Amino acid sequence: MKRNKKERQILLQETIKLNPFITDEDLAEKFTVSVQTIRLDRLELSIPELRERIKHVAEKNLENQVKSLPMDEVIGEVIDLELDQSAISIFDVMNEHVFKRNQIARGHHLFAQANSLAVAVINDELALTAKANILFTRQVKEGERIIAKAKVKSLEQEKGRTLVEVMSYVGNELVFSGEFMMYRSKKLKKDVD
Repeated sequence: MKRNKKERQILLQETIKLNPFITDEDLAEKFTVSVQTIRLDRLELSIPELRERIKHVAEKNLENQVKSLPMDEVIGEVIDLELDQSAISIFDVMNEHVFKRNQIARGHHLFAQANSLAVAVINDELALTAKANILFTRQVKEGERIIAKAKVKSLEQEKGRTLVEVMSYVGNELVFSGEFMMYRSKKLKKDVD
C-alpha cells in the first residue's frame, strides 16, 4: 500500500526507533519505495545511516563494560549489553569469512560470534564455556549481516554456572541457535548497600 510522504516518514521514524538496525533496503521493501527515497526521507528527518545508528547504540551502553574478556576479543560488534541479562552483537560476513568456492560463511565464525557473546554477557572476571549445544539452521552468505542475541536463562549461584541462550539472525530469519553452559567464579558477587 502506497502512503503519502508525511505518513511514510512518520512510520519510518517509528520503524527505526523500534529496530535501529534495519537497513535502507529493508525499509524500501517495507514501504514499497526506492532505497533512494528512504535515504532522502532519512536525510530530511535527520536520521543517521545504519552504521552511525549502530555506533550510537553501542556508545550509549558503554557504562556496561564487558568484564570477562577484552572487547577486542569479542567476535562481532557488541551494540547492547546488560551484564547477566542480555547482549546483542552484529557481525558482517566478509570475503575472508567464507569458502571461496561458494561464498558460504564458515561455521566457526557464527559459533565464535555466539560463544564470545555468551562469555561477554557474564558479569564476572572469569567465564569459560563448559558445554555448548548448537544448531545451524541456514547457511549464511558473504555480504549478509548476522545479529546475535544472547539471553541469560539461569544462574546457578552455588555451582558457579550460568546458562546462556544465543539466537543469531539474518534479517528476521534464524540462522544459528545455541545454549552455552558457562563456568564462572563459584560465588556470584552480591551488591553491597
